[in-house]
Amino acid sequence: MARPRRPQARDAEGGSGKRPGQPRGDRGRRPGGPWPVTRRTGPAGGGRFTVNDGSGRGGLRRGTLRAEGEAAGTSRAGIGARRPGRGHGLLHGELGTRWGRRAFYRKFELYSMAWNLKEDLRDCLVAAAPYGGPIALLKNNFRKEKSPGSRPLLEIYSASGVPLASVLWKSGQVVELGWTASEDLLCIQEDGTVLIYNLFCEFKRHFSMGNEVLQNHVREAKVFHTEYGTGVAILTGAHRFSLTTNIDDLKLRRMPEVPGLQKLPSCWAVLSQDRVTIILLAVGQDLYLLDNTSCSVVTPPGISPHAGAYVQMAVSFNYRYLALFTDTGSIWMGTSSLKEKLGEFNCDFRAPPRQMVWCTRPRSKQRAVVVAWDRRLLVAGNSKECIQFVLDEDSYLVPELDGVRIFSCTTHEFLHEIPEASEEIFKIASMAPGALLLEAQREYEKQSQKADEYLREIKDQNLLAEAVRQCIEAAGYEHEPETQKSLLRAASFGKCFLDKFPPESFVWMCRDLRVLNAIRDYQIGVPLTFAQYKQLTIEVLLDRLVLRRLYPLAIKICEYLRLSEFQGVSRILAHWACYKVQQKDKSDEEVAHAINQKLGDTPGISYSEIAARAYDCGRTELAIKLLEYEPRSGEQVPLLLKMKKSQLALNKAIESGDTDLVYTVVLHVKNELNRGTFFMTLQKQPVALSLYRQFCKHQELETLKDLYNQDDDHQELGNFHVHSSYSSEKRIEGRVAALQNAVDEYYKAKNEFAAKATEDQIKLLRMQRRLQDELDKPYIDYSLHDTVYNLILDGHHKRAEQLYRDFRIPDKRFWWLKISALAEREDWEEMEKFSKSKKSPIGYLPFVEICMKHHNRHEAKKYAARVTPEQRVKAHILVRELDQAADAAIEHKNENEMNLVLSKCTAATDSSVVEKINRAKAQTLKK
Repeated sequence: MARPRRPQARDAEGGSGKRPGQPRGDRGRRPGGPWPVTRRTGPAGGGRFTVNDGSGRGGLRRGTLRAEGEAAGTSRAGIGARRPGRGHGLLHGELGTRWGRRAFYRKFELYSMAWNLKEDLRDCLVAAAPYGGPIALLKNNFRKEKSPGSRPLLEIYSASGVPLASVLWKSGQVVELGWTASEDLLCIQEDGTVLIYNLFCEFKRHFSMGNEVLQNHVREAKVFHTEYGTGVAILTGAHRFSLTTNIDDLKLRRMPEVPGLQKLPSCWAVLSQDRVTIILLAVGQDLYLLDNTSCSVVTPPGISPHAGAYVQMAVSFNYRYLALFTDTGSIWMGTSSLKEKLGEFNCDFRAPPRQMVWCTRPRSKQRAVVVAWDRRLLVAGNSKECIQFVLDEDSYLVPELDGVRIFSCTTHEFLHEIPEASEEIFKIASMAPGALLLEAQREYEKQSQKADEYLREIKDQNLLAEAVRQCIEAAGYEHEPETQKSLLRAASFGKCFLDKFPPESFVWMCRDLRVLNAIRDYQIGVPLTFAQYKQLTIEVLLDRLVLRRLYPLAIKICEYLRLSEFQGVSRILAHWACYKVQQKDKSDEEVAHAINQKLGDTPGISYSEIAARAYDCGRTELAIKLLEYEPRSGEQVPLLLKMKKSQLALNKAIESGDTDLVYTVVLHVKNELNRGTFFMTLQKQPVALSLYRQFCKHQELETLKDLYNQDDDHQELGNFHVHSSYSSEKRIEGRVAALQNAVDEYYKAKNEFAAKATEDQIKLLRMQRRLQDELDKPYIDYSLHDTVYNLILDGHHKRAEQLYRDFRIPDKRFWWLKISALAEREDWEEMEKFSKSKKSPIGYLPFVEICMKHHNRHEAKKYAARVTPEQRVKAHILVRELDQAADAAIEHKNENEMNLVLSKCTAATDSSVVEKINRAKAQTLKK
């Protein structure tokens, strides 16, 4: 019959008060430390000690008090502590190590469990998540016959036993439960199907481990964690292994077969070596290692030849160490690579243990294995010493980063190696600087002069900074708030006597402990240690609080630690909003308003993500209302399209002014609607229609033609036919036909100019085709000017003149074309003949310019004499007759022309011309 427990409550600083179900405070503290003195029985150096556990039975615990190699009679009392409750003392002993340092272990109560289990733990499948995670229970129908018509209940509890959720199991036979790194529950069924649930028994998804597993059924399964993610390993009825190293990126691996294996292995484990996942299994006295390609027999180094058959194995929390238990009671401990032996221990119990797990601590050289039978717990290290505990009820072990959690139907405890800082401070008769500082602070509170004596002793050794550091570090390892406060007060007291002690470590420790005390609260039930908290990081802790829907606590922690809004409060509020939209007891309007009131314009909040969650929950109207608060159109539009709100999505895209977004919506609507409805939709949106036409011009010409036809846009249809005649048609007949269609459309559009121009183009194409056939030279696709130019260049003057007449080329343009072509051909005789054929409509200065361009000064002089008087100066300058140019300028009495001639003169060769012009200018000035 359980003893009544005193209620406790937690104070404002996370301290221990009085609330039902919580652990009770310590009693019987000694003046120098927080734990009761352990009394030794028997003569000095004896091998037993007794801890008064408050149960009235004396609570005998066995433990060797001598380190390896220590002479009898020189033992010392080990560090001990207890908390009243269900007959377990908190200690309880020390283990010698091969490095010569004693390792102390203690076991203390985390919670008095609040659950009211209907089944014993031995009759249930049990899975507890690491890092103080939740506990899942499912009645194991393999172990106990189920009554007809009954269904087992899948239950999830917090680490303090507070129910989180439960659901009747209606699926297949479950073989194993396990937790992912993100605290999702994996339920591995006999048929190889793995069902995934969240913390609140809400189904998320499922996957299968393959057809072979389905055919042969799952006999055993394990959930493991690697750097790739959470993995699942399966042992089938055909004695074959299959595994996946990451359930989020499912890649099944079928492991090699073990030769001659006719029965299930006695034990097996999943190891990780060099980023490769392998399986170690035991069959009698043989060990087999299965990697990706082969099966090999291995032998642990240094194991006793009489060790016997392997019946249990355990891999450490970090997958670096391996422990093997044999049927002779031998425990071999070594590295998981099976290359180094750490130690071997022989115990008196040969029955296969129910569980075996590692108990390690980061940065500690001590390695210990915790072995559990029905009513006994044994802690064995790498020496001949061990610590034993009597278990009052069925218990379950949960390996952690820095220890082992042990829970039963009534209690939840933590067993771990005591860190060096705590050991130095609380060890009996310790003279460590931290112990002296703690005692000095206590004496100071009593206003005793001993405080000064202790301080002087520390300062004389120049160890005050070390004492402060020890107290700060030890505070992090303590679970009781009162002990934490005592150590931090001592550290603060010591800092007052130091000039340059950095305060950051003290400040951060205070903050971290306040966070830890808050989440360790009975109602929260996350018993993280300081080491686990640092390994997990505050970001992951916040994620886990959010998964538990503890939004107010998560926000308070963010505000207390002053985290950035994007990293903290914004992200949590977004999760809260996603949870809020799942509550269907309020109207869409109320939920949308409540979310907007809470979130407002908080940086980092995406209303579109919240709206997407609402849509997934079947609340389309709520999703639309939430999207109204989303300022980014690029986030609104994709979800509106997903909800088939195409018209609204198109409006939002046009309002954004983002053409790419409009194109996205238009193309989506095109694939969603039939052609006619699509065109009618675009008619209502001129901006979208215009952009779609631009798109069709480059991508879908036939669709563009259909758009013009639907709109009766004859002008654009004409343009379309003209464009297609050159871009699509290769044959002349096709081009002419397309251009004729364009002519028809231009006449319908009453654009006579465009129609006449297109008719001229048809006429030119036909003439070019004839010229090409007759002259055997390409003329097609030349412009009218180029055609005439090339005809003259080739000497076909009559054909050129025919085009000149047929197409009514202006005289000036034709004369320019002809003299340019003749000059390029260097047909100067024909050019002179052409210049005399009739009066030049362009004058004769162009003749001079063309001749000089082709470096024929002789011909240019012929035409310079024929230019008009106004252009004579320029013509003489072009042919480099500066003397005649000067005479013409003087004759015209034009000062600008005189200056132009002067600018072309050089002093060495044209001095007479310069003199002539200067004299003329002087006479002009006199007049």
